[in-house]
Amino acid sequence: MPSSVALKIVKDPQAPAFDRTAGELAMDLLPVAAVVVALEAGRLHIRSSNVAFRKLWLGADPVHCGLTRDLGGALVEFLKGESRWEQRSWRTGDAVEQHWFDVTFARVDHPQPPRCLVTLVDQTRGMRTEASLRREMSTDSLTGLPNRAGFGDLLEARIAAGLTNYAVLVIDLDRFGRVNSCLGSMAGDEMLITVARRIKGSLRAGDMLGRIGGDEFGVLLQTGDDPAEVDRAAERIRELLSMPVRLSDFEIRVTCAIGIAFGAEATDDAEDVIRKAQFAVRRSKETGQAEAYDTRALDRARARFAMETALRRAVEAEQLQLHYQPIHDLATGRIVAFEALARWTDENGSEIAPADFISVAEESGLIVPLGRWVLDRALRTLAAWDARAGAPLDVQMAVNISPIQLQRDRVPPLVAETLAAHGLAGNRLKLELTESALIADPDGSAETLQALKAAGVTIAMDDFGTGYSNLAFLQKLPIDTLKIDRSFVTGMMPDRDKIAIVRAVLSLATALGMATVAEGIESGAVSQTLSALGCTYGQGYHFARPLSAEQAYQLLVAPSN
Repeated sequence: MPSSVALKIVKDPQAPAFDRTAGELAMDLLPVAAVVVALEAGRLHIRSSNVAFRKLWLGADPVHCGLTRDLGGALVEFLKGESRWEQRSWRTGDAVEQHWFDVTFARVDHPQPPRCLVTLVDQTRGMRTEASLRREMSTDSLTGLPNRAGFGDLLEARIAAGLTNYAVLVIDLDRFGRVNSCLGSMAGDEMLITVARRIKGSLRAGDMLGRIGGDEFGVLLQTGDDPAEVDRAAERIRELLSMPVRLSDFEIRVTCAIGIAFGAEATDDAEDVIRKAQFAVRRSKETGQAEAYDTRALDRARARFAMETALRRAVEAEQLQLHYQPIHDLATGRIVAFEALARWTDENGSEIAPADFISVAEESGLIVPLGRWVLDRALRTLAAWDARAGAPLDVQMAVNISPIQLQRDRVPPLVAETLAAHGLAGNRLKLELTESALIADPDGSAETLQALKAAGVTIAMDDFGTGYSNLAFLQKLPIDTLKIDRSFVTGMMPDRDKIAIVRAVLSLATALGMATVAEGIESGAVSQTLSALGCTYGQGYHFARPLSAEQAYQLLVAPSN
């Protein structure tokens, strides 16, 4: 470019033009790489380049750096148009050595042919740093596998390409926490590395493995035309993981649960696919086999979650009710106790079965505040009956204690405080606990029961015969009453096996010095048979259904009682 030619370079449409004389010298003063490109006879020509450009490209001719090849179309369109300024990004080079630039086209006010100044700001270092950080953020530092974010990116790319012939497997290791707690975190890390190596060795070329959680791995499988390959892959993984892992002086056998989610045209969210596979893991833990995602199972889970939300509001607002079912002395017919039973009518007026909402309460932890409310309300009702009668009634209140509440709550102090708050003696309360509640923590249960017995509370083991009681342990517990589960009582008359079971339980209770209560008595014949066999007390529809507090009081004070 002749030095006598003046260049009017417009850097921004909104900025004023400025003049530079001595063309090449003016370009060399620019702090960024720059070239002047002209459009002559429909073809681009490089007129000049500055020192910064030549240093950037190590002296290479601008024609050979790929500028006009990669940006040629954009330059021609710019020079033929009326725009004064344009900016874009440019990546050049091969996969090994790539460069990134912010490129600016600025029209030069000059006689024909039209030309522009192209400036290039090198962003390579920043882009490489960003790419390195992105790789680091998407890679698990322990195994070197993609982490959840990286695995999601791989899956997202497949979804974006419109592919549906894939499946995601989520592999959840069982009892990994015990390895960490017993052998230490280094042994746990070694186990994870071994597991990752084994899973990777079971996969085919093109399948992807990632570590998506502390003890969870994700596999992205290509299913092709054979969906059964997913089941075969899951079986290969299970077999490889079943081989013992040597950690310190121990041989650990790794078991796992595997959940599967298949690709679908309706899927547009990688995280949603992973969550579906994780949801299927829950069922795999129950069945012991690899399980595919089931929409109906998710619907049931959502319904339970909705129930939990509604139940939480009901518990906080004390919107549940207590009904009371009498327990009768089978020999005299006298009412000796009432069992307090929680009932719930939701905001829509629908009655929710106790079997449904109690299980949700236990699963969510709501059973603790619910159990506290039941205890307080039941004893408040008993105290109110005493006040109406003008003297303490000869009747107990039976309240169920959940295994979860027994583990998480401070039951003996709670019981003592609640009894004191309502002015009741300890012998007016009977606490009913299931076998599972007592066996889950034998030493803790024994300590808790001894503290309750010291307060005068009666202890009953509920649903006896449905669990796996250790009789030696049962003998050591301060239990006053065994409750025979309704499954043995219902239909017992024509079933000699059930009668034999009931007789055995009654004999055991007699040998241990315990009273007995039979649940589910629905006829006079069953009541008489149980009494003849030696059963002490009974409850069921034969005597009365669960009643409101007022109905229960009227039944209690009726002359026939």
